[in-house]
Amino acid sequence: MKLGTENKRKTIIAGVLVVVAAVLLVRTFTGGGGDTPAPAQSSATPAQRSSSQTGHKAPRALLAHSLDPSLRFDLLKSSEDITYKGTGRNIFRSEAPPPEIPTPLPADQQPKPVYTPPPPPPIDLKFFGFAGPKGGSKRIFLLKGEDIFMAKEGDIVDRRYKIMHINPNSVEVQDVLTNNTQTLPLSAG
Repeated sequence: MKLGTENKRKTIIAGVLVVVAAVLLVRTFTGGGGDTPAPAQSSATPAQRSSSQTGHKAPRALLAHSLDPSLRFDLLKSSEDITYKGTGRNIFRSEAPPPEIPTPLPADQQPKPVYTPPPPPPIDLKFFGFAGPKGGSKRIFLLKGEDIFMAKEGDIVDRRYKIMHINPNSVEVQDVLTNNTQTLPLSAG
């Protein structure tokens, strides 16, 4: 069985790479080996310290500061003074806000109501026939409920309806109380 040790040079390079990878892993998980002391805390931010020392921002210092697990009481104190000024909307409800109630107009700017009179009541008579000679005055038969009325032009029926004009297929009736005129068609009764 061959282990790949035939080429000594490749085996040595692979061994060195494994050792370097192991060292880098140990340094990453232990925080750099612990041989350098931690820098003293100051009131200046890492970006300010690095810019005052070198003239530009050092991304390594910002990264090291963001990974620092110690509490920064100055940042906590500044966040305590922030007050929430919301709009009053409840973010935990999916309802729409209530609609705004319009303010009423002053009395002098109110629109005037438009009065429309109700339509007159319909005439509840039914024209169902007529009788009479061809050249003479025609009489018609009107029905209201179970009552039957017989009338000619100019007569008043049921103390309310005046017969205005009689045609072969309709009759024109006027309601005397409301001055409403209606044409009643001939209906098969």
